[in-house]
Amino acid sequence: MFKSEEFVQKLIDSGFDFFTGVPCSIIGNVINNLTERHDVTYVPAVREDAAVGVASGAYMAGKMPVVLMQNSGLGQCLNTLTSLNLIYKLPCLLIVTWRGFEGKDAPEHLVMGRTCAKLLDLVEIPYFTFNPDNIRSFINHAHNLIVENSGPVALFLKKGVID
Repeated sequence: MFKSEEFVQKLIDSGFDFFTGVPCSIIGNVINNLTERHDVTYVPAVREDAAVGVASGAYMAGKMPVVLMQNSGLGQCLNTLTSLNLIYKLPCLLIVTWRGFEGKDAPEHLVMGRTCAKLLDLVEIPYFTFNPDNIRSFINHAHNLIVENSGPVALFLKKGVID
């Protein structure tokens, strides 16, 4: 299992310097780490579409933003991603917890667990899935894709990969 402090430091070392999002128990320690740090900004959001909007503003102010959310939030922010970020080339890294992965979760997470990757395929947002062995390389790869394409990139995070 990857330590949340190491995960946050890797994001910062890769050039991400602004964080926003909606809490999920899978990334609770990540959010706690971000709120305790003085070298980065974390802005909590009440909805995922609002978080994507805040991240877009941060990008326009010169920051490299990360949006943290549960995969159910993809449905909430899909219109914002397609009508703002993709059209106006406003990049951000989406760290998306993958609730309902392989049908193993509470019933309310199962439909989005089966379909969240397909939603990103439909709107042509590149995505990758973390495991403890690829976290470092995928963060670097995602940062490079964001810079190259000026658009959002998603990284799915399953339960048990980060403490």
